[in-house]
Amino acid sequence: MLIRKAGIDDLNGLSELFNEYRIFYKKETDIEGAKQFLKERLLKNDSEIFISFSDTVMTGFVQLYPLFSSTRIRKLLMLNDLFVNEKFRGQGVSLALINRAKELCLQTGACGFMLETAKTNLIANSLYQKINLKLDTDYNVYTWDV
Repeated sequence: MLIRKAGIDDLNGLSELFNEYRIFYKKETDIEGAKQFLKERLLKNDSEIFISFSDTVMTGFVQLYPLFSSTRIRKLLMLNDLFVNEKFRGQGVSLALINRAKELCLQTGACGFMLETAKTNLIANSLYQKINLKLDTDYNVYTWDV
């Protein structure tokens, strides 16, 4: 398995995976919207995207956004998106992508990363517990949508 940073040349394949990811989260298919969104992220360098391959087939991706922790007075990353094509699940791709995110934290001096997933996403929750990610039960998460 190969994992590397995504570039603009990966836009078409990455957009297909990103569209599958959005559909998984009950969003309407929108390849062009996905492509435009990812193109902006890649050109503006405002996220880090890593992609995984099996031979020449793109199998998954992870996208992280920079944040800052005032209490830790350091950079903190938000692991916002993690997706593996259904055909490649159960083969360690998610774990490899998460490990790449950990490496990014170490390389950039970030204090760590945070992520959230639905309580009903049993497979993801099981993986995160298995690899010793800490479930934060001390804080409530509130959102506001426009």
